[in-house]
Amino acid sequence: MCRLLPLLLLLLPGLALAQTTPPPIPQGRFLKQTVLVGEPLDYELRYEHAPDLEVVFPDSLARFAPFEYAGKTFYPTRTRRGISLDRAVYHLRTFRLDSVQALALPVAVLQGPDTLSVLPLPSRVRLRRTAAPQSAAASLPALRQNLVLVPVEPIFNYPYWLAGGLAGLLLLAGGAALFRRRLVQRYAAYKRRKNHGYFLAQFARHVERFELSRSATNVERAVVLWKNYLAGLENSGLNSFTTREIVAYFENDSDVRKALNATDKVIYGNVQTEEAAEVDRAFQRLRGFAERRYASVVG
Repeated sequence: MCRLLPLLLLLLPGLALAQTTPPPIPQGRFLKQTVLVGEPLDYELRYEHAPDLEVVFPDSLARFAPFEYAGKTFYPTRTRRGISLDRAVYHLRTFRLDSVQALALPVAVLQGPDTLSVLPLPSRVRLRRTAAPQSAAASLPALRQNLVLVPVEPIFNYPYWLAGGLAGLLLLAGGAALFRRRLVQRYAAYKRRKNHGYFLAQFARHVERFELSRSATNVERAVVLWKNYLAGLENSGLNSFTTREIVAYFENDSDVRKALNATDKVIYGNVQTEEAAEVDRAFQRLRGFAERRYASVVG
């Protein structure tokens, strides 16, 4: 034990020196020496270290003043002969008017629970001016006051018009939802009125053609038109009913029964001259019954 004590005393300074050895210093430099205001500028940060050392490079939240951050390009770690190299290029811009501007981005070294920030030597870039410098003694031109209003061409206000159109559509939709039933009823009444007028005009045309030709075809067309109109008015399949079924459907109405019996004789038999007057009365009965049914539905 006594022989080991001097040996330990000799090793302690070396151990303390190894524990307090500072990490290497990173290298930072601009990739060009001069820059214009607002021109892209690249700053390269390199760090060579031991492979077991954990290193963190600055991100977009770091302090880049007097420059503005525009992006970055990271390169994967490369290890050769026991030395690891981390490298990143930061894309910057400057809008400051200082003749010389400097930057030094720190590298964070993780050592257990502690974090050590290591700064490289500042790298400088010179601002290249495009305008000749003005001497302080140079006199400024006199300012002239001008209060005359300059006419400005009006610009179409798209947001307001879009908002107004949207509000109008919402009002129309609300009104349609509120008065939908009344609107549907009015449209149905208009449609029934239009169909009734069309039926009367077409029915009168078939009657007129029968009076000129005395053809059974015109009688059949008039009866088919009458059935189709009443089927739409009654919302039923009346146009596919037989004569007996139609008479029963309308509760044995005398006009319907007499008119259809007369037209059936003409359609399924030969038209006789003495039966023309009876066919004319059948047409009158069918038209009169259609008008009564229309009045009952509308009323």
